[in-house]
Amino acid sequence: MGGKRVGLRELSRRAVREEITEAATALFVERGFEATTVDDIAAAVGMSQRSVFRYFATKEEIVLGHRGLVVDDVVAALRARPADEPVWASLRRAFDPLVARTETPGHQGGMAPVHRLVFETPALLAGYLHELHRAQDAVVTELSERAAALGAPCAPDDPAPRALTAAAFGCLVAAQRSWLASDGKGSFADTLDRAMATLGPRA
Repeated sequence: MGGKRVGLRELSRRAVREEITEAATALFVERGFEATTVDDIAAAVGMSQRSVFRYFATKEEIVLGHRGLVVDDVVAALRARPADEPVWASLRRAFDPLVARTETPGHQGGMAPVHRLVFETPALLAGYLHELHRAQDAVVTELSERAAALGAPCAPDDPAPRALTAAAFGCLVAAQRSWLASDGKGSFADTLDRAMATLGPRA
């Protein structure tokens, strides 16, 4: 019974976080991130500023904590790939959770306004790039462990895992910017595939 109660509390917490995120993001897109206050967000969801801060430590977290890169998802997707799959192909598939989020309809008819908000707001972009850096470190560790499991461990000073990972994440950002340039029209997956194909043969 105790475990069930904890589960229900967590579901309730997630529902409230979702409600705050939806309301806040709509305000951010309409008014701008800097112009929207936590008081505005609290009023939109019918709670106090203090209550909002129980669910999110900062305004940035409201956007990045829900819409931004989730390191665990990327690593889990990479770990699920066949061990003998070419690394570049595995890296592309590791981005599938991000593709799924991007292509899920959201505010203002799609996720493009949210992504544009991140790329055009310095505080959000800094937080997003920090998450990308964390994700790259985790992916490099996973690639190194995969190589060791296959009997071909990477030397500590081998730049290949980090170089491939950095290139893949560079393609991710390039695809996001290109997709935004088209106002989010078309498939983000196709845009990412095209971006990664420019380096795939070399990788």
